[in-house]
Order: sequence, then structure tokens, then C-alpha cells
Amino acid sequence: MERAIVHIDMNTFFVSCERRTNSQLNGIPLIIGGGERGVVASCSYEARRFGVRSAMPIHMAMKLCPQAKIMKGDMELYSRLSHDITEIIQEKAPVVEKASIDEFYLDITGMDKFHGSYKWTSELAQTIIKETGLPLTFALSINKTVSKIGTGEGKQKQNLEIPEHLVQQFLNPLSVQKIPMVGEKTFQLLSRIGIRKIETLSKMPCEVLQQMIGKNGSELWKKANGIDHNPVEPYTERKSISTEHTFQQDTIDIDRLKRVILGMVEKLAFQLRSEQWLTSTVTIKIRYANFDTETKQCRVQYTSADHILTQTVTELFEKLYQRRMRLRLIGVRFSGLVRGTYQIDLFQDTEEMLALYQAMDRMKTRYGFDAVMRCAGASFKPNTKNEILKRKSD
Repeated sequence: MERAIVHIDMNTFFVSCERRTNSQLNGIPLIIGGGERGVVASCSYEARRFGVRSAMPIHMAMKLCPQAKIMKGDMELYSRLSHDITEIIQEKAPVVEKASIDEFYLDITGMDKFHGSYKWTSELAQTIIKETGLPLTFALSINKTVSKIGTGEGKQKQNLEIPEHLVQQFLNPLSVQKIPMVGEKTFQLLSRIGIRKIETLSKMPCEVLQQMIGKNGSELWKKANGIDHNPVEPYTERKSISTEHTFQQDTIDIDRLKRVILGMVEKLAFQLRSEQWLTSTVTIKIRYANFDTETKQCRVQYTSADHILTQTVTELFEKLYQRRMRLRLIGVRFSGLVRGTYQIDLFQDTEEMLALYQAMDRMKTRYGFDAVMRCAGASFKPNTKNEILKRKSD
């Protein structure tokens, strides 16, 4: 049976959420971001016509489009509306994967027997638009890759249906940059040997691509030929991530405790960014030598930034740890999670800070968490028998 996979992409989601709240923002160049030295989290189509793009430094965006209005952004609003959209889709679709705060994959294979897959998807889209007031684009095809590329093209050509016999015809004239896994470096590498269109890439011998790009060469060749067997993963919302550290000997050393806390926060914040989560609730837990256990928590603006979370956890610890008894365990938990990319979080941070986090995360991903870390957090050693990593899901 031919699969029927839908990709739904909420158009300029942050911008649309703000315009839903304030209609005076309609039709004007709008940038969601923060500070003159911050980065663009999202921007309207009016701003994009001037060359403004996500992750661009704010000062550069303002040079391109000086008349644009800049707004800090409201992650709580975006998260709430994303949750509303998720509930509408889950109520109607058999299998749903929430890929990010504003995009979804649906597996509706077999539904064409009853309604017609495209008609069913169109009705779902109209329901979402009617109930939330937010615009969207969708594409229906045989797999996730083609559907995702389809939504990108559909924003100019409206919603698309790409049946199996038209997949290659649809892909061939497009730039290889349209393939989700092709970044700027890969595009430049392919361009140097004359591969700029998907059609040219699809006709390359798979073995040659593997020699050029490595293990991803085979996957890239498959996607260029419209082949993607990845399933739509059913969506379950993670509730929290946490870690606890049990000391081999009970301690009252405040400096040591704070160093351990810093290491724990650094590890969890890296996990948040790696899995594209933002947290809104921070909890600190301590257990005394007599096994008394106490916790304290507070809410924060949605974030995954070490320096913000470290300051929050440290302040909570200072308020909580008042008895001056020896401690046997300390723990940190981040909850109230929402999907979001790393740039979404840093509304008020500088582009230098963003570049630093990205560089550190790349090193951690490639060489392991211990490859680079703050000296003050070195007292916390992850992946030891004293560390208990908890992951709570629905």
C-alpha cells in the first residue's frame, strides 16, 4: 500500500501568533528577536523580502529592513497555541509526530478509502485555521522527506499533493538545498563539482557520494531519489529531564556543592539544546544526611541557556539550603518543557554568546560531554555510578 504522509508547517508561527493577538501588526515588516546584539528568532514575509532571515544578527536585519518592528517574543503564548494545534491534530489523525513547536508529520495511510487523503487533510487544515486563527501550509506525499520539501514549495504554490508517480518530476528541478539534510557546507561541496539540482544528484552513483560525503552520502542519494522509509513517530510529550548526584561521603562544603550544581546544569542544558527542548520550570532537590528531603522550584522564561539556568538554580539552592547539615544528595530538574530550537531561547543574548554555545555544543556532540566544560563544573562527573539520570514521559 502506498503510504500517505502529511507535513504541516505553521507559516511564520511566532509572527502569526503575535498578529493573532494584535491585528495592527498585520502587513508590516515584523521581526521576533531581542536586543540590538541579539538574533532573529522569526520574521514576517514582509521582512523576508528585504533579505531578513532567522538566526541573522538583529543589527544586520535592521540594516536590511530599517522600518521593521522588533518584538521580544512571548514563548508562553507560542507554546499554548502550539499545544492547541497539537490537540486538534491528535483528535483527528491516527498517527502524529510533533517535529517542533510549529511543524507536524501525520501518517494517514489507508484513509483514502473513506474520504480521500487530500480532502481529509484539507478539512483538517481548515479546522486548525478556524479554531486557532493561524495560517499553515501542508503537503501530502509518500514519505516525510518529499512532504517536507513540498510544504516549502507550497508556501509559493499553496498546498500540494505529490503522488508517487510524480515524486521525481517534482524533485528534479529543485535546488539540492531543498533536501532537509543539506547544509551550506554540503551545498558548496556539491556545487564545486557541478551538482546544484536534485536531478543531477539523483543520477550520481551512490558509491561516489559516499566517498565524497561519508556515511551520509547514501542517505542523501536516497532522498534525492524520493526514497525515505523513516516512520512517523507517535508523539508523546516529555514532562521533565533531571539528574541527581549522590556523594560518596556526606558534605557541607558549599563551594563544592555549587560546583557540582554548575556541572549538572551544564549537562542538562546541553541535553535540552540537543533534543530541542526549552524549559519553563526549574527545581532543586537536596537530601540531608538523615534522609530528610527538600525541594524548591520557580518558573523562568522558556530557555535552554546555561548561564540563565545556572543563576536560577544557584539562587534556589541558596534559599533552600538553610539547615547547614551535611548533604548526601543533590538534584536538578527542568520541567514544563516545550519544543523549540536553540535560537528561540536567546531573545536577549548577544550573537557572541550564541556563537559560543553553538561552538561548545558542536564539540560536545562530536567528542563527548567532557570535551569542553566550565572549570567550575568539573566536580560533577557524568555517566558515573553516582549519577542517576531520570527521564519522565507520558
